[in-house]
Amino acid sequence: MNMMKRLSILMACAYCAVSFAAVTTTASTKEQSESAEVTTEDVALQKALATITRENLQQHLDYLASDELKGRMSGEPGYDAAAKYVAEQFAALGVEPAGLFDGWFQDVPLLRRQIHTESAAMTVHSDRGDASLRWKDDFVMGGDRVRDETSVRAEVVYAGYGVHAPELGYSDYEGVDVDGKIIAIFGGAPKSFPANERAFYSSGRTKRDEMVKRGAVGYIYMRSRVDQKRNSWDVVTLNAGVTAGMSWRNIQGDVADHHPELQGAAQISEGVAPDIFELTPMTFEQALDAADQGKPASQPLGIEMTLSQKSEHTDATSPNVIGVIRGSDPELADEYIVYTAHLDHIGIGTPVDGDAIYNGFYDNAMGTALLIEAARAFKALPQAPERSILLVAVTGEERGLLGSDYFAQYPTVPSEAMIANINLDMPLLLYPLADIIAFGAQHSTLDVPIARAVAAEDFALTPDPIPEEVLFVRSDQYSFVRQGVPAVFLVPGFTSSDPDIDGQALFQGHLKLHYHRPTDDLSRPVDWPSALRFARANVRIGLEISKDKEPPAWHEGDFFGDKFARE
Repeated sequence: MNMMKRLSILMACAYCAVSFAAVTTTASTKEQSESAEVTTEDVALQKALATITRENLQQHLDYLASDELKGRMSGEPGYDAAAKYVAEQFAALGVEPAGLFDGWFQDVPLLRRQIHTESAAMTVHSDRGDASLRWKDDFVMGGDRVRDETSVRAEVVYAGYGVHAPELGYSDYEGVDVDGKIIAIFGGAPKSFPANERAFYSSGRTKRDEMVKRGAVGYIYMRSRVDQKRNSWDVVTLNAGVTAGMSWRNIQGDVADHHPELQGAAQISEGVAPDIFELTPMTFEQALDAADQGKPASQPLGIEMTLSQKSEHTDATSPNVIGVIRGSDPELADEYIVYTAHLDHIGIGTPVDGDAIYNGFYDNAMGTALLIEAARAFKALPQAPERSILLVAVTGEERGLLGSDYFAQYPTVPSEAMIANINLDMPLLLYPLADIIAFGAQHSTLDVPIARAVAAEDFALTPDPIPEEVLFVRSDQYSFVRQGVPAVFLVPGFTSSDPDIDGQALFQGHLKLHYHRPTDDLSRPVDWPSALRFARANVRIGLEISKDKEPPAWHEGDFFGDKFARE
């Protein structure tokens, strides 16, 4: 190699080295700059999340779950005081009102029904004579949604779960005629169904729609083994005839979900259920076995039954409380991420150990407190989320998802602008949390931002551990799903980060001993570090959804997406 060529190569290498160093320095400077930018944003976020404190949450809980509010029953003064409190908290934080007429409230028109228990009657007619069942010992029923008095006598047909699912090759109506009949059915749906389908077909609304199509005139609800395991008969009947039923009215004044064709309905205990199978080749135990195995075994029961009742109806109103934090991105601000938590509970009920106030500490003063604190964190950010955040404390969840159903059908923002719903209902923060369950996340592209958000608070994301409970259709998020809005129901998982604490036992113990009882009150324990992490994860979910360029969409082929997606 001659000297000139070698010199040229050395000079070229030196130039490359200098160029590489310059590029590296430029890249490094850029990375440092980006890192500094991320750090600045992260610091701002951490400061905003730090505004959620135990003291703030405790303040909300101390008021909302106090005896003063007498259980926050929809349509009662205690609920109205709670609604006023939430509106005042939103206003103090700088949230804008987003109810009707530029106010905080959307009044939900209700029709309240109170059964006269002395009129409630169930009589079995057979070749052996007539037998009257006993109120609360054998059966309970509610008042008719509209009529002051109903009475129906008809032949009784056992119809399994009352499910017709042709796409799954299953029908409890195959081979039986229920036209003009009262049908006896179990709650739930076959456990062989995929989780989504099982949830949909377990819905009472789905079942009533189907039985009406087939001409049924009434129904008797029997308790499956899952139902019996979930709650004892004493729990089911605790407030029967005490707390009023309710329905909401649409803008024409008609009562929602009223089927005039159904002239009677009741629930019977597992103690008396075997008696109505006495004249058939099948025993009640065999019917339970067939239901557990997902095998239709429908057949006439060889009896007739009379169902009758009288009830009193009164009009009432109860407000949803609605606030908004306007989005900061001009192109995305007209899209809304809807946070919901139900504000109501079940009011004054049957005394337990001398206490008649059902305070609803976890169900759902806790969810409402977290909703208020989410607003605090969003408002503490130096810049609002890209999309608008709609905060809705809904009424009437305990009466049948009434407030959320009304809002989802008559929103105070354009319906098509609601892109996602995040619902908080009874988060049981009883132990050091290791995981979060996001019921519904798997149905849509919400799964990705939710996974990012919970990981940021060092939570694992756990699939539904109790699909038999069909929780996805049992809280307010389902009202939004039915209007085509992807939704998620966020609850603590069963896993404790402390190996000496059994999280699942504590979770299930609350359901068994305190759910819908006066003891769900301010005496309930809270694992505060977990509560704060859960609250922060809840906020992070909204931020992650907000910054995604595309709004959430149902996954291709998802069952709920196919059923309800907007056209």
